[in-house]
Amino acid sequence: MDTIWGNIFRSDAGPNDPLAVLKTVPIFARLSRRQLQSVEKILHTRRYTPGEVIFRQGDPGVGMYIIARGRVTISQEPDDTPIAELGEGDFFGEIALLNERPRSATAVAAESTTLFGFFQPDLLSILERQPRIGVIVLRGLAEIAGERLLRTEGKLRECQRALPPVEGAEART
Repeated sequence: MDTIWGNIFRSDAGPNDPLAVLKTVPIFARLSRRQLQSVEKILHTRRYTPGEVIFRQGDPGVGMYIIARGRVTISQEPDDTPIAELGEGDFFGEIALLNERPRSATAVAAESTTLFGFFQPDLLSILERQPRIGVIVLRGLAEIAGERLLRTEGKLRECQRALPPVEGAEART
């Protein structure tokens, strides 16, 4: 499925070892082993059965998930159109660490799935107790958000080029 999301959610993890998985997620990639161990201690392991909803579009956003094992389908209303199929090592929901906006999509386990959750209170706790780690994580989040914005902007330009010109409209850059 080639969508606007491309590999935005991709990390290159395979094993279920939380440290190995964390190291491959761009948000945590700059952390040292010791710093990763601090983050690992506060991860929340969640298991889902096939078809089980992880969260629904419109639910409050509380944090991000990293797929340790299994697959997750991300879809959007009104017709639950799939926008991404994510697998081991992928992550999603990370923007919820930065704001409390409702979820912009629904996430459903496509098969038996194990996720590592990292939630807003976890980030706030790290920022308070271990600010160096917190700053590195926030920088990683900012980089992901920036990459997403650039990719979205590129896709919008492609769509704009594909549209026929509007008569009487001035060219904009």
